[in-house]
Amino acid sequence: MKVDIITPDTILFSGDDVHLVQLPGIDGSFEIMNHHAPLISVLKKGKIKIEADGQSPRFFEVKGGVIEVANNKVLVLAE
Repeated sequence: MKVDIITPDTILFSGDDVHLVQLPGIDGSFEIMNHHAPLISVLKKGKIKIEADGQSPRFFEVKGGVIEVANNKVLVLAE
């Protein structure tokens, strides 16, 4: 699936071969996998974990934000 993590200042991550995204939701941590149902959620301060094919997991620290999942694309607007 395609994943973009965007802040007001920069693009933290953009990739097409991601198979898992773990996020710090306001009600607890949750994961998004390929072909996940459409979703919009609010994020709290924490780490986003991304697992892409053939790569070690990557982590990104965020202060909060919003996530949208649709059509096998994940868009994170992070602080």
